[in-house]
Amino acid sequence: MAYDEELAIRVRTHLSIAGEVVERRMMGALCFMLHGHMCCGVTGNALMVRVGRDDYEAALEEDHVRPMDISGRILRGFVLVDPPGVKTGRSLRFWIGRACGLVSTLPAREG
Repeated sequence: MAYDEELAIRVRTHLSIAGEVVERRMMGALCFMLHGHMCCGVTGNALMVRVGRDDYEAALEEDHVRPMDISGRILRGFVLVDPPGVKTGRSLRFWIGRACGLVSTLPAREG
């Protein structure tokens, strides 16, 4: 599956202040790794966001958010935010900040 290059550029720009970010292509998406953990990514035209299991249900209540489904398997802890939900710089910063905040609480990993 291809991903939205324009959204990927916007995510890169916002993550440029987060420190060492590594990009990886996986699961048909472009994933952004922070401190060795998947933080967020772009799949198709949606933003993939790591929200964690504790915040998963609350995240799904937000506008333009849906579960992340990989081949019929729901990944609890990750959500997809459709284009209207990341249309503005402010909304994109909100979701990236949410993912970075969660990842910053995890122990750093190699690679």
